[in-house]
Amino acid sequence: MKRKKNLSLVFLLCISFIGNAQQKLTSPDGNLEMTFRLNQEGAPVYELTYKQKEVIKPSTLGLELKKEDADAAVDFEFKQRKDVTTLDKKTNLYNGFEIGEVKTSTFDETWKPVWGEEKEIRDHYNELAVTLNQPANDRHIVIRFRLFNDGLGFRYEFPQQKELNYFVIKEEHSQFGMAGDHTAFWIPGDYDTQEYDYTTSRLSEIRGLMKKAITPNSSQTPFSPTGVQTALMMKTDDGLYINLHEAALVDYACMHLNLDDKNMVFESWLTPDARGDKGYLQTPCNSPWRTVIVSDDARDILASRITLNLNEPCKLEDVSWIKPVKYIGVWWDMITNKGTWAYTDELSSVKLGVTDYSKTKPNGRHSANTANVKRYIDFAAQNGFDQVLVEGWNEGWEDWFGKSKDYVFDFVTPYPDFNVKELQSYAAGKGVRLMMHHETSASVRNYERHMDKAYQFMVDNGYNSVKSGYVGDIIPRGEYHYGQWMNNHYLFAVKKAAGYKIMVNAHEAVRPTGLCRTYPNLIGNESARGTEYESFGGNNVDHTTILPFTRLVGGPMDYTPGIFETHCNKMNPNNNSQVRSTLVRQLALYVTMYSPLQMAADIPENYERFMDAFQFIKDVAIDWDESLYLEAEPGDYITIARRAKGSNDWFIGCTADENGHTSKLTFDFLQPGKQYVATVYADAKDADWKNNPQAYTISKGVLTNKSKLTLRAASGGGYAISIKEVKDKSEAKGLKRL
Repeated sequence: MKRKKNLSLVFLLCISFIGNAQQKLTSPDGNLEMTFRLNQEGAPVYELTYKQKEVIKPSTLGLELKKEDADAAVDFEFKQRKDVTTLDKKTNLYNGFEIGEVKTSTFDETWKPVWGEEKEIRDHYNELAVTLNQPANDRHIVIRFRLFNDGLGFRYEFPQQKELNYFVIKEEHSQFGMAGDHTAFWIPGDYDTQEYDYTTSRLSEIRGLMKKAITPNSSQTPFSPTGVQTALMMKTDDGLYINLHEAALVDYACMHLNLDDKNMVFESWLTPDARGDKGYLQTPCNSPWRTVIVSDDARDILASRITLNLNEPCKLEDVSWIKPVKYIGVWWDMITNKGTWAYTDELSSVKLGVTDYSKTKPNGRHSANTANVKRYIDFAAQNGFDQVLVEGWNEGWEDWFGKSKDYVFDFVTPYPDFNVKELQSYAAGKGVRLMMHHETSASVRNYERHMDKAYQFMVDNGYNSVKSGYVGDIIPRGEYHYGQWMNNHYLFAVKKAAGYKIMVNAHEAVRPTGLCRTYPNLIGNESARGTEYESFGGNNVDHTTILPFTRLVGGPMDYTPGIFETHCNKMNPNNNSQVRSTLVRQLALYVTMYSPLQMAADIPENYERFMDAFQFIKDVAIDWDESLYLEAEPGDYITIARRAKGSNDWFIGCTADENGHTSKLTFDFLQPGKQYVATVYADAKDADWKNNPQAYTISKGVLTNKSKLTLRAASGGGYAISIKEVKDKSEAKGLKRL
């Protein structure tokens, strides 16, 4: 770990207060100010301003505990004991407080991520930790605030104490009072899915639009007509950008936000378990961080690293085996229903260990067969890809979906037409790895039952990364995807995988909250509506101009870009969906949708038709030393420039909504005195996502740090630029200056 400055942990104040003393905390640059106090009921209240503009109006904090059932709290044999009536039944952790010890400090450190959008991240904040005593119950908690230049983080801490050891959360009551009827970019609050299109509306319009916003999914549990999910992006009428999210979600339920649309106040709403309880805790413990990122420049929201900084440093001693991955996969033909995951159509039911596949007739459409996978391996080797993902390789896919089936897969038994040893040997001979796929069908107990054997199978056969999935309603039945129990499972799987030196890309799991800093083998997540939905009817055209402001605030997304044939009926005549993007915007997404795990998601045949454009996907980096956010407006456009790890080569991507976008680029971020060869992939003049998506131009020229360039992104389009440092004058010979 490298530090720009010595760690500074200076206690400015460490005294006790009784009463209603007001505490102020400012950000290191002085632009943000947070005020904390107790109101007349002894409830904690905070407010936040940015450059003297109100961001969070006075809002209360606290938790409500579940009332204990004395009889249920003791063993059956002792129900009649008289002393059970002495069990604590007090539920109030939201008022009746007095301010006790107050500590303030400052912290400034620079750390290096294992992989990321830059090689170094500065963690610089001022902190206020307030101990709140509750005399009536002889209890105390700590609320810790950290104020960065780009926002606020706060959490609840519960020290071990006589009157607070084990407790159950009925609800957390953290409020975020909005100062106006802001424009919001939101998806419905849901305990089981984030796979919704974003709606752009005023806060006051959420209630009226909620029914339309809730579209079908394999597992979904919306909870309120005004409930939304984080990360929630908003813009105020006076030009502030506000983002609400959480960081370091560990042993706790995922937080949603429920809006009181009469007063414009959001309140935390935790995901319950099968009993309706929202958290089982034992002191000492703490909540995740609640975050408020704010700026008057939308680019600062994209550049914020608050979520990562509020997570603990890496806990893995050896990270040498964790490498960013660019991959292709046997996937898109199945998503479009050209092929199938299942080996046969003859089985209506499968029992592993009982069903004999040798007695069934193959359906002829099973994509994960040895010959087909070899074709993908060849393509990967020829074009410099690291891995090939294969889904549907293992027995059980004939009745995996929607059956609430406990023993679905064993994760080690291949279909008759998938030769594990032969394929691993073939891939290794070409310098390529296969990527494992573990679809759990949301049967979590079954996955944990088989996890060690499945991971060992991966190690024995040369796999070092796995895409896991949790499609469907969770088993144990009644649990939700985002409850405390499931969040503990996701982290358990990541930790277990680290023991086998396996990287994890979890789909349908809880949205990321920066845990990839602590466990960098968590190399990717889905947790949002990705490219697959382009085959299910299409994503909104502005989808990729919003996701970096919302979903990606918590960590990278396995969005699976790179679809060149946007008409799905070219894959399957019965699929009339169209990818709502130009071909060139698909290139740009490798820069704007950050991930150390990037897939070229289309089939090899479609890339072979456009090899000149495919060159950008081959060239673009997936690990970065520097990222610059050149232009940004949520829902409209995003333009990002990134410098490749250990290199002076840059890549630029722009994604635009249905209105398109014109950029006037300057290149002052390039090193003075050097020349660069730029390859510009742009929408043609007549390009349009719907009517002419494959119209593009490719041009080359010489750039310096004084160059300027105007580029137009079409409707649903974009542009992509690779910029390579000239190391030999012959590389720029004959090229015009841009």
